[in-house]
Amino acid sequence: MMRIIFMGTPDFAVPTLGAILAAGHEVAAAYTRPPRAAGRGMSPRKSPIQLFAEANGLPVITPGRLKNIDEQARFRALNADAAVVVAYGLILPQSVLDATRHGAFNLHASALPRWRGAAPIERAIIAGDAETGVSIMRVDEGLDTGPICLAKSVAIGEDMTAGELHDELARLGAVLMVRALAALEQGTLDCRPQDGEGATYARKIEASDTRIDWSLPAREVHNLIRGLSPRPGAWFEVELNGNRERIRALHSILAEGKGRPGTLLDDQFTIACGEGSIRLLQVQRAGKRPMPVAEFRRGAELPVGSALA
Repeated sequence: MMRIIFMGTPDFAVPTLGAILAAGHEVAAAYTRPPRAAGRGMSPRKSPIQLFAEANGLPVITPGRLKNIDEQARFRALNADAAVVVAYGLILPQSVLDATRHGAFNLHASALPRWRGAAPIERAIIAGDAETGVSIMRVDEGLDTGPICLAKSVAIGEDMTAGELHDELARLGAVLMVRALAALEQGTLDCRPQDGEGATYARKIEASDTRIDWSLPAREVHNLIRGLSPRPGAWFEVELNGNRERIRALHSILAEGKGRPGTLLDDQFTIACGEGSIRLLQVQRAGKRPMPVAEFRRGAELPVGSALA
């Protein structure tokens, strides 16, 4: 068994940390982003990894940056065999990459070199990809450019949401990382350079990416909705009870029907797009919980022919 430094922040990273512990490896420390103000009271909120690590009795380290010489010395003093990185959120300087016996290994939620960067799950679905994957790579100073050690492909269903794909990739990635550590310990882990041809960049999802454009073809609208579900959610605006209200679309399917883009075509919530139409299945009003469209319609006067913007 090996001595590991784990570096991760969101819930996507939790299954991998759990799998490493279950495999019997020693986790010298869990590095994660510092608590951030959140909620109505803006009180500091610990990351999912910090909560999981503390519940399992692991030391937790939350530096704001790793370029500080003292932080690098603290990292080196942990005397680890390897570092495992899963959606950590900080760039690792070369001095940190060189501070363990075998280096750092990252779990990335795509079939590299496609979708390097911050939002690989969302971008794969928005682009309409039929397949993605998880990759274990040896970390270098580039952005997800290191040699690939292990990879596993995953089909993306036509109606699969980013949340569903997230959970599937987190589970598979945890299994793959344990396999990679076993091979690393045995001296059989083979990491090969990425082929730069076909590399794409999964830029961070910005607020400007999230509004639905009904003039686009139905499939593109459908892909945007499922690629942003459950968070941050693709949205549109509609007039309800005399007020303009923003509605998040969480689940949709492709449907039959034609009309002016953005027009509500029937009482099943079929909406015309630039080409074809979609049918919404689940939505969320501001400050409310997600709800089926049938429930939403009972509380909202929205006749057939209404215009959505």
